[in-house]
Amino acid sequence: MTQIDVLVLGGAGVDTIVRVPELPLPYADSYMVPAITTRAGQTGDGVALALAALGHRVHHLDVLGDDPEGDLVRALHTETGVPLTTVTQHSGTKRAVNLVDPGGRRLSLYDISRGDQDAKFPDDLLVDLVRRSRHVHVTITHPCAATLPLLTASDVTVSTDLHNWDGSQDYHRQFAAAADVVFVSADVLQDVPATLREIAAMGRPQVVVATNGAAGAWQLIDEQILPIPPVAPDRAVVDSNGAGDAFAAGYLHGWLAGEQPDTCGRLGAAAGAHCCTVPATEVAPITAAELLEMVRP
Repeated sequence: MTQIDVLVLGGAGVDTIVRVPELPLPYADSYMVPAITTRAGQTGDGVALALAALGHRVHHLDVLGDDPEGDLVRALHTETGVPLTTVTQHSGTKRAVNLVDPGGRRLSLYDISRGDQDAKFPDDLLVDLVRRSRHVHVTITHPCAATLPLLTASDVTVSTDLHNWDGSQDYHRQFAAAADVVFVSADVLQDVPATLREIAAMGRPQVVVATNGAAGAWQLIDEQILPIPPVAPDRAVVDSNGAGDAFAAGYLHGWLAGEQPDTCGRLGAAAGAHCCTVPATEVAPITAAELLEMVRP
């Protein structure tokens, strides 16, 4: 029976990258832009590939369409050697359009039509994969909410990323309550310390991290809110696509190894910074050796 270090649930999809002169983009009838590229790799793909590059045995499970976009995702996993198990989703593969400005900032437009309500992971498949896994990273994409009761009842540790949760939607709250490690973006949070404490008060979360882009992050450990200083990128910043997923993978790399929270935070910040130096059209997650080099004093 093949053992799995990290099972990633959900978040497989395709992004179309459009480089724009500025964000927000003023209205105009048309813009001349550089090459528009469609490539595989949404949040679950990003975390799965990043953890695999750091040396973990990873398996990815999600619903995909029987379409050219799904073929791109399957090809990405084949090329990188990250095992992928899929269930057919008749409405097609998850898609988004990402507008990226010259400074690397991103605005994402998600196609919400890609989510069959009847598409789900077979119980026997899910139970088998969870049983063989040490840790599960569950994304907030459909149909992952249905996996939360099983994950809560299992012995595996769980992480999740709430992305740009504003602290109010119950849909995101259920993921936070089922996880040991919770990541959330600080972008739209009105009160970061209060939100971190609210998540911790749900009972299960041991670590709660709010990422804040180039400014670093904060984490709540044992009722203390500790800053995570930013790590300087090792090259010029070109694209922030996937930086949050890289941060989560770097942090989990340390957390799964039993590292202290400040070390986990530095690893996450370094992985996120490195990701911003790689165009979204390339697949080049940071390796364990490169990560250690970035955080070396």
